[in-house]
Amino acid sequence: MRRIQQFLSIALCALCAAPAGWSQDGIGPGSDRTWFSYSATAIPPSRLANSNRLRNLIQGGKLYLTAQDAIALAIENNIDIESNRYNALIDRWNYTRQLAGGPLPGVPSGSSQAGSVQSGEGVAGSQAAAGVSNSGSNSGGSASTNATISQIGPITPTLDPSFSSSTVFSHTSSPQYNATQSQISNLIDVTRNYQEAVNTGFITGGKASLTYSDSYLKENVPTDILNPQNGVALSLSIQHSLLNGFGRAVNARNITIAKATIGINDLNFKTEVIAIVVSVLNSYYSLVADYQDVRAKGQALAVAQRFFEDNKKQVEIGTMAPLDVTTAEAQVASSEQDLVVSETTLEQDQVNFKNLISRNGLADATLAPVVIIPLDTIDIPEKETLPPFKEALAIAMTNRADLEANRLNLINSKTSMIGTTNGVLPQLIVFGTAKSQGLAGTAHPVLEGTLPTVPNVPTVIPPGFAACPSSYGPGTICEVPNKYFQGGIGTALGQMIRRDFPSESGGAFFGPTLRNRQATADQRIDALTYRQSELQNEQSIKQVAVSVSNGLISLQQARIRYQAAVKNRVLEEQLLDAEQRKFKLGASTTYNVVTQERDLATAQAAEILAMATYSQSRVSLDQTLGTTLQNNHVSIDEAQNGRVARPSGLPATLPELH
Repeated sequence: MRRIQQFLSIALCALCAAPAGWSQDGIGPGSDRTWFSYSATAIPPSRLANSNRLRNLIQGGKLYLTAQDAIALAIENNIDIESNRYNALIDRWNYTRQLAGGPLPGVPSGSSQAGSVQSGEGVAGSQAAAGVSNSGSNSGGSASTNATISQIGPITPTLDPSFSSSTVFSHTSSPQYNATQSQISNLIDVTRNYQEAVNTGFITGGKASLTYSDSYLKENVPTDILNPQNGVALSLSIQHSLLNGFGRAVNARNITIAKATIGINDLNFKTEVIAIVVSVLNSYYSLVADYQDVRAKGQALAVAQRFFEDNKKQVEIGTMAPLDVTTAEAQVASSEQDLVVSETTLEQDQVNFKNLISRNGLADATLAPVVIIPLDTIDIPEKETLPPFKEALAIAMTNRADLEANRLNLINSKTSMIGTTNGVLPQLIVFGTAKSQGLAGTAHPVLEGTLPTVPNVPTVIPPGFAACPSSYGPGTICEVPNKYFQGGIGTALGQMIRRDFPSESGGAFFGPTLRNRQATADQRIDALTYRQSELQNEQSIKQVAVSVSNGLISLQQARIRYQAAVKNRVLEEQLLDAEQRKFKLGASTTYNVVTQERDLATAQAAEILAMATYSQSRVSLDQTLGTTLQNNHVSIDEAQNGRVARPSGLPATLPELH
């Protein structure tokens, strides 16, 4: 038996100390394919540096960007997307955790050691079986009870098989205040106890335990007829729920939910990527509009300055009143203020845009002083080619990741209800145990006395007794063990395997909770919450139709407003030109020219605002229809990996700031 124990110990150590090459370098659940994994996984550090793409696009202190390059930078460097990438790994490991079954994470379990002799084995075993305890005896090990927790719905049994092996060696001395049985005052026991157990749970709501124990005992007493001796036992225990906690559906509900949550997380990640792409596009085209606004404000300032300089010359030669120069000068100051506000807005939008496309924003010494120059422009078609409302609504229903996530969440809620619905049932558990034992040892004759002799009558030795060895003296008889129990560990194992000493037990436990208010309340709360979620899901679907309709109308209106703003700006330019001609001919006043300059500046600002509004409406409609990624050539796989395959390059001729 010692050789078997040594072999099992070596095998377990080899399996537990499996080389690191058994698992892949990844940190996902697929990287751990062994049955014995007892080493903590080292999670790689967070990626805090920006991708090389960002520095490759910087030249001469300027960051030249197309809209596609801006999106690529955000996918590779945006810290919100990087943070959300961990959700997929967390959900996959949570799914692995649920596959193992068991109660909620963090709940301790009971443990015990096999450190006692088998019942009836030797003096110590006889006294333990009789309920006798001597001061100083140490025939048992430590044990603790399982912790209790409160969990809504039945707890899934632990589905991962577990193996335990316990070995205890002891040498104990027990003073015998009543030496009738042991016939000595100090009982010395030498024990070796081995116990191996395999435990597993069933997804249907039960569990089983197979336990083998081997107890070796050697005592210093003259009354043991087997000394030393081995006691072995093999027991199989099974229990199963029949009402509360019964069935694959209720015990696998957390596994089903965790698996569905992986898909929900992928959809949520897609929604997050869409939101970031939308923010990048809006910020990018806002920069385009900001640059146009700065140019427009600069042109307005240049016009006002020329008009002011011309008026000054006329005042100097005496052909104009100084008051008219003051009016022109006031317009210059107003135009300068408008230009400063426009430039400040451009700087602020650049700061926000840098935070979108980088991990550390202005904390990056290379990126902080860089000026962003957008290379794309806002193109507004003369005519809009939009799908009809019904077709657009069908596109949205097919492509919207948030709608699919809502649908899966509704399914998860229904799956979760299985637990509270089953939890209303009372406890009904059936259990059974089958045990087989064996006992063997070295024969040790125990002196009982001298056999009386009667003349002319043959001496008859009763069963269970035999003549003692000559060292005991002539005529003595001794108690001897049954030959069936004489032998070593092999004899005891044979008895156990043949089931010479079988024991069986079985029964049932029924435990209804009176009134059962906790379980019934949980079930009704879940059912009501599910109905509420159904209504909220329908409300979301209905809102999509409203959003699609509003998006189509908003885009059409934005294009019409832009076209009107362009016409208005052209007319204002013509009016200003006409007013300046009239002023040179003396048919107009300084006030009229300044007023017309202001009207032109207002018209230019309105045109730029209408252009930016159209861009935002276009981006918003794509988001409403769920076509943002498709229309901007964004791969969700590249977004999950944080690497965009398409290379970025600067154009041969770089534009200059003006």
